[in-house]
Amino acid sequence: MDEKKPSRLYFIGKKEDLIQAKRTSVTLDGRDILIIYHQRTFYAMDLQCYHAGSALETGDIEEINNKPCIVCPKHKYKITLAEGEGLYKAIIPMEEVPTPRWFSKGIKQRVHKVTEVDEDIFVTLSICPGWIESDYYQTEKGKAELRDALESEDGEADVNADEDV
Repeated sequence: MDEKKPSRLYFIGKKEDLIQAKRTSVTLDGRDILIIYHQRTFYAMDLQCYHAGSALETGDIEEINNKPCIVCPKHKYKITLAEGEGLYKAIIPMEEVPTPRWFSKGIKQRVHKVTEVDEDIFVTLSICPGWIESDYYQTEKGKAELRDALESEDGEADVNADEDV
């Protein structure tokens, strides 16, 4: 992210419309963003999962350690909605009774600030310095990789359809 660029409020829509939609994706300054309404709170984060670029729009929402998380629909990665923290479940084998629990991978998904003004919802893009893994899929190289993968999947579907004829 460009740290020197001033923050800007982007109008996303009317509060009631976004509540009804529950999830909305938009492109702001070339960045693909997912806005989620969950349990009376709005969240915004990069649309593509930090792990492999899958769209998070259809991911399930789960509570993990009292934090709402989105689950990537493709590889089941768990990401907190408020912080963009990647979570994983593991045991510590040296414990007398190894018990599975949740651990943090750190911040992996860039999240953005949501503001409500007079029933209108705005997003301010994060200017948090440093590289966050979901930033890759906002670059030209990352977007090209996603396009190539999509075209490859479409091609495979067509080949399989021809075999059935």
